[in-house]
Amino acid sequence: MKLSRILQAIEPIAVGGPPSEEITVSGLSYDSRQVRPGEIFFCIKGFATDGHLYVGEAVAAGAVAIVHSEPVEVPPGIVTIQVADSRRAMGLAGACFYGDPASRLTVIGVTGTKGKTTTTYLIKAILEAAGSSVGLIGTNQNLIKDRVIDSSRTTPESLDLQRLLADMVKEGCSHAVMEVSSHAVELGRTIGTAFDLGVFTNISRDHLDFHQTFEHYLAAKTRFFQGLGTQGKRACAVINTDAAHSGEIIKKTSVPVLTYGIEGNPGVKARDVVVAPTGVSYQLVTSSGTRSVNMRLTGMFNVYNSLAAAAAALALNLDLDAIVAGLEGVSGVDGRFEVVDLGQDFVVVVDYAHSPDSLENVLQTARALTTGKVIVAFGCGGNRDRGKRPEMGVIAAKLADYVVITSDNPRQEDPLAICQDIEQGVLQVEEPPPYEIVLDRKQGIFRAIDRAQSGDLVLIAGKGHETYQIFGDRSIHFDDREVARAAIANKERIDNGTDDPGPDSRAGRSCAGDR
Repeated sequence: MKLSRILQAIEPIAVGGPPSEEITVSGLSYDSRQVRPGEIFFCIKGFATDGHLYVGEAVAAGAVAIVHSEPVEVPPGIVTIQVADSRRAMGLAGACFYGDPASRLTVIGVTGTKGKTTTTYLIKAILEAAGSSVGLIGTNQNLIKDRVIDSSRTTPESLDLQRLLADMVKEGCSHAVMEVSSHAVELGRTIGTAFDLGVFTNISRDHLDFHQTFEHYLAAKTRFFQGLGTQGKRACAVINTDAAHSGEIIKKTSVPVLTYGIEGNPGVKARDVVVAPTGVSYQLVTSSGTRSVNMRLTGMFNVYNSLAAAAAALALNLDLDAIVAGLEGVSGVDGRFEVVDLGQDFVVVVDYAHSPDSLENVLQTARALTTGKVIVAFGCGGNRDRGKRPEMGVIAAKLADYVVITSDNPRQEDPLAICQDIEQGVLQVEEPPPYEIVLDRKQGIFRAIDRAQSGDLVLIAGKGHETYQIFGDRSIHFDDREVARAAIANKERIDNGTDDPGPDSRAGRSCAGDR
């Protein structure tokens, strides 16, 4: 593509160097290590460093133009393009370079603190039941139809997003359903992507290490809905009216709104809800009719996730029978209340819950699904919102019968200090349950499962689908589900007297009476 065409899309403040009409651009990049000859390099300020510092490396790798918001020095023959906001320019340039793929897809964005991943999978299932070819972008993975592409973040950077959408178009997708994180809105990752539909699941405390205050977090979510319908598409918003702050979002949304929920009289409603260990069932009440829904996903939170998906499908004028078929066809989503079953006489569940509200929801569901004890093992991420740690400690102490506080992704923080922050919340409860701190997550999971007796439920929370654990500047392979399976097998061997007791529990610290 000619550089002059891209310049028209990004509206630069100033352009220096050779005439843009004579330069052909072969690609776009924001990582100097990945620049190839003929590409434009965008100087992006990140959390750890600043792209303006790597202009020399980009030029040496063959960049023909530099997009910058601060002064840069380049050798003769390199085009410099000054813009007010490099991230915005990158999103607009990406949409231009890749042929505005969002205009050739029906794009559905799902945002909220909880439920984004499951809701996107449910929407994908409904669309496929209706005969559509679908791409998916989100936390667990990216999918183009059934082809799996690894995901490094919930919502990709704008260039990566445009490239993914273009690949979906090339491979015959008609729809793209994607998670839209608050980080993505704040950092302009969705600039250049026109959405046909925005879905709001809920909002509660999360990511305050980035947003600083809940008000800023809410404002980021709201901006996504304020942007609907402003990029040439007739968009619609789907809003959970049972969720806190939904009214504020609706007031600031200029597009038509379809509501869903259980309370009151939303446009899409669940009635006669039954939550069982094997799934949930309810009457789906809509203006198009009423249908019985029997899902293999359990928990009240999955009633809401399925309502969000059903409402989204109705907003797209899909048939009710296809909606029910799609919802009932989903057996599970990786790391979302995922049961680890080796035939043991107790239940083990792995869940991504890593915020106070999400931990409370899954523990309440766990309590409702078992007549035995609820045992929880969880931690909190390092270099993230410290304020939520004691809150999660309080929740665990109130809703579980035994608590194992362990490491999550400690990053650059001291794992013991993180666990002690959680412990402060446990100690705020008037009569806390027995608990222990086990710094090694593998040992913590083994300890939790070792305590389980017939009829109990063990919840391993925080990492869900993740297959790594981050320490300082290194990551190791770690999958809660793999460790849980090993712990269950180890417990069976011990109970049968055929093996020794697995990881040494002495790495932990028992508190409040190990009773």
